[in-house]
Amino acid sequence: MSTISALANVHSVGQFGDHENKNDNDLLKISEIKDLLIVQIVQYKNSSISFESIDIDGLNLKDEPLSVVNNNETRILWNGPKNWFLISTKKDLLNNVLEAFKETDFAVTNLSHSRAIIEIEGEEAIEVLKKGCPFNFNTLKKNNSINSTYNGIAFTVDKLDDNPNKIRLFTLRSFGESLHHSITDASLEFGYKSL
Repeated sequence: MSTISALANVHSVGQFGDHENKNDNDLLKISEIKDLLIVQIVQYKNSSISFESIDIDGLNLKDEPLSVVNNNETRILWNGPKNWFLISTKKDLLNNVLEAFKETDFAVTNLSHSRAIIEIEGEEAIEVLKKGCPFNFNTLKKNNSINSTYNGIAFTVDKLDDNPNKIRLFTLRSFGESLHHSITDASLEFGYKSL
């Protein structure tokens, strides 16, 4: 059985919008990211276990707003008080997570197939997000993460890099097409290359 991409019906490869007479470096790059492990980890309110000492892929959880701890394969996004998203290219990391976070103290949920992921890269990526989201993106730095809405669609923003801006957007799979249309429409002004 093969998986079907959340954006299979809408994500087309090519150049769109104001792309004429611009080189590839001047265009935004929009792509769908697939095959990531996405796990939500929530510590129960009555749990007294210290989560700071738990190590997953060399990373420790950090209960600090906007924070992201990461290495080359794995990112752990703060999602709320004692609530995190673990995102990794290592699919087998799920076994380590289930072993490290005991079910008596943590709820661990595999969300890998329930999210659509859009990555947008380029100097104007922040301007695209400003068009549909009320958050002040001038304050968002590399390795920061927020939860907000874009044109009424709930999403999570993970800023991977500052130079150039590289941002991953996560939304529920059922909202994936709508978010994709919103992001690509907002990108037409700058011109974008869909990968």
